[in-house]
Amino acid sequence: MSEVIIRGGSILTMDDNFSIATGDVASRDGELVQVGGEYTPQDSDYSIIDASGSLVMPGLVQSHVHMCQTLARGRADNMELLDWLHQVVWPYEGALTRDDLSASANLAALELITGGTTSILDMGTVHHTDALFEAAQASGLRATIGKAMMDEEDPTIPPGLQESTQDSLDESQRLCRDWHGHSEDRLRYGYAPRFVLSCTDELMKESVRLARQSGARLHTHTSENRSEIAEVKRRKGMANLAFLHTLGFTGDDVCLAHCIWLNEEEKSLLRDTGTHVLHCPSSNMKLASGYAAIPELLESGIKVSLGADGAPCNNSLDGFLEMRLAALIHKPNFGPTSMPASQVLKLATRGGAAALGLEDKIGSLELGKRADLIVVDISGPHCVPVSNLYSTAVYSARSSDVKHVIIDGEVIVRDREILTIDKERCLREAQEHANKLFARL
Repeated sequence: MSEVIIRGGSILTMDDNFSIATGDVASRDGELVQVGGEYTPQDSDYSIIDASGSLVMPGLVQSHVHMCQTLARGRADNMELLDWLHQVVWPYEGALTRDDLSASANLAALELITGGTTSILDMGTVHHTDALFEAAQASGLRATIGKAMMDEEDPTIPPGLQESTQDSLDESQRLCRDWHGHSEDRLRYGYAPRFVLSCTDELMKESVRLARQSGARLHTHTSENRSEIAEVKRRKGMANLAFLHTLGFTGDDVCLAHCIWLNEEEKSLLRDTGTHVLHCPSSNMKLASGYAAIPELLESGIKVSLGADGAPCNNSLDGFLEMRLAALIHKPNFGPTSMPASQVLKLATRGGAAALGLEDKIGSLELGKRADLIVVDISGPHCVPVSNLYSTAVYSARSSDVKHVIIDGEVIVRDREILTIDKERCLREAQEHANKLFARL
């Protein structure tokens, strides 16, 4: 439909003033043309979606996800990061076929979209990255995706994940040429060296150069685990983020997942360079990594957004769960007024949009922006009575309350039914591929 009208909901615009509106939200050809009040269709080709008893809000933007890992859900419980990587996740990724990766990505897209996530920053595995882009394209998901880059000579890395520096760079450049700006700019590329311990300095430096040459994002993991940062210090002679800074791997185009164990110099670097922190509370708690001092980082002016990470370390891709946890876990250390619901929702929408370099297009419901929005049913007993819409969205609402999803003006989920993915086939194929893959392993 050229025009989509969302009618009768309570609208969390997430604009600069955290304005709440009532009435219609309308888009024409994917662009928001009205937010609040009554809208009269301008074209005969339009659709009206009932949002009575519901919140209308920007779609969630998850800034750190691994769609490639979804088939390993529940396979890596009760482990810390480096054991988790070496014993389960890297052998799993090294064994993935292209068809396995497609099944994993389709399942991830199904979970993300039906749960209210409309945009992601995704790190794939070393091979078959086209399958991730194809899954995002078919599902309607807005996605910035990069192949994981791993060129360090390390006997603990499975053969299926080993690559030369030049091969890694060549494949990343090819993917960027093929996919960056694809599907009317809904699909974009991000250079994604996995982390310092699996990448040579040459790879990291050249990734920075190539990403900035092409206008792509930069995405890696940083300072997640104490054993990790100790090993980085042993090899490089300095702290993790400080070392990345020497390679040019900081700045407004740089997205660093986790950032749990930072010294004061590194916090200053984050602030002064405008680098984005990608906070993944469920993953950090499950892997016993700890959690970043997010209220302190925000107070100092550091940019923060939210992500679920991957299914083996979470075990869900539920953006509403991440919001609730992010709002709760910091209060014992920083007080009950830290992380108010409105701020947490901002991290999950505008914060993610900024991390993706798309804040001028998505993350809030404002005229001229793209129509990425969700309708959340708040009539259930876990939401009623409704007194504060931000509190309801962050503390009470669940991903299963998402009733409608619109991405780039296209209705992707209507009345909780996804229109772009054959749900039953997707679930069946995911289970089949997971069973066969782990039988091989």
